[in-house]
Amino acid sequence: MDLIPISDESIRLGQFLKLASLIESGADAKFVIADGLVSVNDEVETRRGRQLHDGDVVELGGMSVQVSAGGGADV
Repeated sequence: MDLIPISDESIRLGQFLKLASLIESGADAKFVIADGLVSVNDEVETRRGRQLHDGDVVELGGMSVQVSAGGGADV
């Protein structure tokens, strides 16, 4: 599982999907989340604005990535 660094303590789910290269655009995020294709910590998440924190695991299309807070990436 890849660790994806974020610059702050938290990040919105839609932004994180793009940062992690799981989707190509914010519009894509809207659709995959609304369709119930994204899970956070093994639970389906339908809120694009869901705040993610250090250690949260996001899954889409069989790929899993983990949030790593304080990593210095520009969001």
